[in-house]
Amino acid sequence: MNISIHPPSTERRIQIGCASGFWGDSQIAVPQLLTSQTLDYIVFDYLAETTMSILQRARMRNPELGYATDFVSVAIKPNLRALMERRIRLVSNAGGLNPEKCRDAILALAREQGLAPKIAIVTGDDVTALAAEFRACSDIFPSKPEDAVAVPASPLSASAYLGALPIAEALRTGADIVITGRCVDSAPLVGIAAYEFDWSFDDYDRLAQASLAGHLVECGPQVTGGLFTDWETVPDWANIGYPIVSLESSGDFELYKPPATGGLITPATVTEQLVYEIGDPGAYPLPDVVCDFRQVKIALVGVDRVRVMGARGCQPSADYKVTVTYHQGFQLAIMMAIRGQRALAKARRTAEALLERTRLQMRQNGFDDYRDTLVELLGAESMYGPHARVTESREIVLRIAAQHEDRKALEFLQKEVASAGISMGPGTRSHFGGRADVQAVIRTASFYLCKSRVPVLLQAQAGTAPVEIVQAAMQGVERQGKSEHAQHNAMPQALTPGADHDPIRVPLSRLAHARSGDKGNDANVGVIARKPEFLPVLMRELTAPRVKDYFRHLIEGGVTRFELPGTSALNFFMESALAGGGSCSLRSDPLGKSYAQMLLDLEVACPRALLQDGHPFPAW
Repeated sequence: MNISIHPPSTERRIQIGCASGFWGDSQIAVPQLLTSQTLDYIVFDYLAETTMSILQRARMRNPELGYATDFVSVAIKPNLRALMERRIRLVSNAGGLNPEKCRDAILALAREQGLAPKIAIVTGDDVTALAAEFRACSDIFPSKPEDAVAVPASPLSASAYLGALPIAEALRTGADIVITGRCVDSAPLVGIAAYEFDWSFDDYDRLAQASLAGHLVECGPQVTGGLFTDWETVPDWANIGYPIVSLESSGDFELYKPPATGGLITPATVTEQLVYEIGDPGAYPLPDVVCDFRQVKIALVGVDRVRVMGARGCQPSADYKVTVTYHQGFQLAIMMAIRGQRALAKARRTAEALLERTRLQMRQNGFDDYRDTLVELLGAESMYGPHARVTESREIVLRIAAQHEDRKALEFLQKEVASAGISMGPGTRSHFGGRADVQAVIRTASFYLCKSRVPVLLQAQAGTAPVEIVQAAMQGVERQGKSEHAQHNAMPQALTPGADHDPIRVPLSRLAHARSGDKGNDANVGVIARKPEFLPVLMRELTAPRVKDYFRHLIEGGVTRFELPGTSALNFFMESALAGGGSCSLRSDPLGKSYAQMLLDLEVACPRALLQDGHPFPAW
C-alpha cells in the first residue's frame, strides 16, 4: 500500500459525518458515527428527484406528511439525548415538501424525552406560484432548443434547489438542528463550513472544495466501499462505515470512517464517488459556485484515510434550478416466476398472452390502449439487449410494466396476472407477495428561475417570525452554455495503442473501474483507469460514439465524453437514457445504476506490455 506523506496541517479543522444517503438508509449510521469521539456535525441527505415524487404522493394522501419521516423516527428519536449531550449539531434536507411539519414532529418527541432542541428551518424553495416565470433547463446543454419542456399546467410541486447561505445563517442563530426543504445535496456541508470558518460567499475555490466534500459524502457509504467495482475487496458490508470529513479552513479535507467499522476508503473508492451523477466536471453548477473537478487529486494518507485537494470554483449563475412534479397517469408492474424447460420461451409467450387478453378487455370496456408497456426477463440479462449472453434458462422472473391514463384500465392486468398460474405455461408462480399496486405516475421536469425572484426564509425556532435571507452577493452571472474548456482539457497522450504495441483484447474491467448514476432522464458513467498507464488506452478505446453504440438499445439521445486528468478518469454523459427516469420509468433500473457494470464487459484493445507486470484484479 502506497501512502503519501503530508506534513501535519496546523489549520483549524471540523469533523462532519454523513448519516444518510437517501430516504430509507440504514439505522446503523448515527450510532456508528457517535463512536467517533471528535464529531462536530452530522449531515443527512434524503432528497433524490425520485424521493420528491414519493413525498408528493405522501402529501397528497395526508397534508401532514411530505417530509422524510425516517429523519424523525430513525435518526432523531433514539439518538437525540446523546446528540445534545455531546453538542453535535445536525443539518438535513429532510423537510422535503413540508419542513414545518418535520420540525414539529421532532419537537413533539423531544418534549416526550424532556429535551428542548433549538430547531431552525429554511423555506422558500417552494416556488409553485412562480411557474409562469420558469425557463427551459438542461444542466449540461442549457442552450439546446430541443431540451425545452413546457411547464405543466397543474404542477403538484415546484422546488428550487437552494444553496448553503441560509444554512450558515441558521447555524449562526445557535440552532442545534437545521432542517431545509429542497437544496442541493452538498449545501448542508458547505453551509457548515461557511459558518465555522466565516468564509465569504465569493471565495469560490474554498466553496468548491467544500462542495466536493459534500458531493463525496452525500450518498453515505458509497464513498466508503459501497457499490465499489471491486466489491470483493471491501470487508464487512454488514457494518460498513459511514463517512466523516475532516475539513480544514483552507477547504482541503480528509475522508475517514468511524473506528472498528467495515468498508474501504482508498483513492479508487473515492474517485468512483467523485464521478457519480455529474455531467461536465469542468463546470459542475451549484447555487453557490460552479465547480471544476478536473484537477482534483486524491491521495492515500493512512489506512482508510485519503486527502482530497484541487477543486476550483467560479461565480455561479443568477438562476436556481427548479424541479417540478406533476401527475401523468398511472402505472403497474407485475412479476411472476416461471421455471422449467424453455423458461424463456414460456415467459415471452405468457407476457404476450396477458397483454393481448387485457387489451381486448380494455377495448370492450371503452378504454384506449396502454400508453406504454415493457416486458423484462429478469435473470436472462434482458437489459443487456444485444450484449446478453443467456440463451436459455430454467428459471426466470417475468416482469411486465404498463402505463395508462386511467387507473381502472390497469386493473385488468392487475387482476388477470393471477390467471396465468392455471391457464398458461407449466411451472408458473403467478405473483410475489400478493397483488401488485397501481400507482400514480409523478413525473419530474427541470427549469431555471432567477434567484432574485425567490425569497428564502429562515425561521430560527417555532413561534418566531421567518426572516428573509438577503443573497445579493450570490445572485451570480448570466447562465452560460456548457463549459468551453471541457473539450480542451488535454489528457496524457504518452501512448497511442496500435498494432506496433502488440494489442490483446481484454474486458474494460481489467483496465478500469466505473460507477454510473442518473440525472433525471439522463445518465452518466464515470470510468477510472486502474493505473495511469492505462489512461491512454481508455482515451483511444472509449470514444463517445462507441459508448453510444454500446448502449444503443437503452438511450435515445447523444453521448458526450468529459475528462478528469487529475484522477485519470473519463465521464460519459448520456442524454435521454432512462426511459423517463425515476418513478415514471417502466424499467427495472430506472436510475441507470447498472450501466457502469454493463460497460465494464466491453472488450478493449490493450498493449500486451502493459499487462505483463501482472494485475491485482481478477480477469473476468
